[in-house]
Amino acid sequence: MKETYIIGEIGQNHNGSVDIAKLIVELVARPVKEELFGLELKPMNAVKLTKRDLNEELTVSQMNRIYDTPNSFGRTYGEHRAFLELSDEEHLEVYNYAKSLGLDFVETLCAVGCLSLLKLFTPDRLKVASRDLTNLPLLSALAETKIPIILSTGMAGKKELDDALDIITRYHNDISILHCVSQYPTQPDNLNLNTILYLKEHYGQYKIGFSDHTIGISAPIIAVGMGAEIIEKHITIDRRMKGTDQAGSLGPDGVNRMIRDIRVAERWLGIKDLYIEKSVASSKIKLERSIATKRAISKGEVITENDIHMLSPGDGFKWCDKDKIIGKIALKDIPANEIIYQDCI
Repeated sequence: MKETYIIGEIGQNHNGSVDIAKLIVELVARPVKEELFGLELKPMNAVKLTKRDLNEELTVSQMNRIYDTPNSFGRTYGEHRAFLELSDEEHLEVYNYAKSLGLDFVETLCAVGCLSLLKLFTPDRLKVASRDLTNLPLLSALAETKIPIILSTGMAGKKELDDALDIITRYHNDISILHCVSQYPTQPDNLNLNTILYLKEHYGQYKIGFSDHTIGISAPIIAVGMGAEIIEKHITIDRRMKGTDQAGSLGPDGVNRMIRDIRVAERWLGIKDLYIEKSVASSKIKLERSIATKRAISKGEVITENDIHMLSPGDGFKWCDKDKIIGKIALKDIPANEIIYQDCI
């Protein structure tokens, strides 16, 4: 059984609070149970935070524009972004908490200036946001750290992806590629999960996964069935909280159901073979059909094809074995509509 690497993306759903970030980490770390079969399933593997350098984020005019929406945390967009930004030390605090609960920690670094974070700790993986796939100076700086990198293709075609890979592979090859559509939420007609198959075919030397922005949990489950090895999904403790990403994220119940279904789907996949599963042996005997008598056959009679048909249970001769019965002599009386066993002929 292959384990899917599941990343819970906190993003800005912490609303500028380390305590909320920790609550989301705690949510991610909870074991999940599948009640019917009594399975205790492994929780998510990692959480992810995003670090921005506001000096390298937007133009001055965009940072100073009035940001008057229900989800605003400041008068201008710059003030809004500053409110949502955790310091390097606060990222370290969340990192330590995630590690104490046995989780990996992934960081999206949005600017070269954000690499100051690495003076405090080393994330298990670095994530490149879709918008930065063409930010080649940033990719070069991230790759130079030799920390494993995850790329999202939400705004990329083949050329953009190839250019990014060309930069990173100058330093290392520990790269994962996530199919992604940067539409929030992603409309069904735009998701095109078959891109996962394309990536596995053309970029099979890397781990291929899926960063999901759809509503619900169906798309990640299907992606796992298509061979995605990594799943990333926005998560929160309450979808009704203030913030642009909250409503499109998974709350506690959604997180629980998604993990449950992904972990169960891993078991569903099994191996590439056709065989009789041991667990169906009793059903096979009970429900399959065997060669049986159409009429009462007396001891000493020769059995013909007109004398037989198929009835359950399935513990006797199959139709493919009829030559072992036709033309044979009954050793004892066999009532009508009963299975003809080996000791009968």
